[in-house]
Amino acid sequence: MENKLFYKCIEEFVKGLQARNASPETIAGYAKDLEMVNRFLEKKYNGFVGLGDIQTRDLEEYLNMLRVERQYQPASVNRHLNTLRSFYKYAVKQGWTTMNTAAPIDQLKVPKKERTFIDETEYKQLIEVIEHPTIKVVIQFLFYTGLRITECLSLTLEDVNLEESIVFVQNGKGNKQRKVPISPKLLPLLVHYKEHIRPATDSPFFFALSKTGKLSDVYVNRVLHETTKKLGWKKKVTCHVLRHSFASNLVKNKVHIVHIQKLLGHADLKTTSVYVHANQEQLIEAIHTL
Repeated sequence: MENKLFYKCIEEFVKGLQARNASPETIAGYAKDLEMVNRFLEKKYNGFVGLGDIQTRDLEEYLNMLRVERQYQPASVNRHLNTLRSFYKYAVKQGWTTMNTAAPIDQLKVPKKERTFIDETEYKQLIEVIEHPTIKVVIQFLFYTGLRITECLSLTLEDVNLEESIVFVQNGKGNKQRKVPISPKLLPLLVHYKEHIRPATDSPFFFALSKTGKLSDVYVNRVLHETTKKLGWKKKVTCHVLRHSFASNLVKNKVHIVHIQKLLGHADLKTTSVYVHANQEQLIEAIHTL
């Protein structure tokens, strides 16, 4: 069996991802992770590395370096391990190697953290303080739809059907599509935005600024950060926290987890289940019902 160069295998693996129509984010993430592995191995062995020369201990050293030297969190180290597992699965399938060198490596234990979310009262406080009219509507939109910020900002005018109260998400994670109903609380806010706030621009995006014709997630998160600082909050509120708040508030209102899964666009119910948390007060309330 030919001992193919590792970097050549990476190139072919990336082409394979493109052929399978993986999302640009997935492709970029895998490519970046594997290029880091390649640089680490080439430095260690002072030259090009053949796929057949890589041992499990080499990969363990690499992951250990991420944890100790670069101080990566366990979840980030596990992500790199998952990239290696996907790569080796593909490499074995292609016949480049008979050994799945990443298979014997166990994932690191990830400490469970209490997820941040905001309730309706905090949401209203937040909205009152935000001055930027377009970003204010984006925050309201995220809180009442649970969309990812990238999904929200890539919506076109055609994707937001105000007559039928439906948002058509075409650029979901993994290129999945879904329809999300617009809440009666949100609908008048979007109608007002479209008629009075959105600038007269040729931009196809629903959320647009006159200068650029679009809005960046960095800008939205920055405004959120500045607003929470102004309010004197200790909790960090990001666009993703608003998505989590949407899910948490649905759980609180006894909405079935399968419906929440569909609204969030999760492929796996396991992913949705992390949003189903209970705070201490809810647990006390639950015990008091006995």
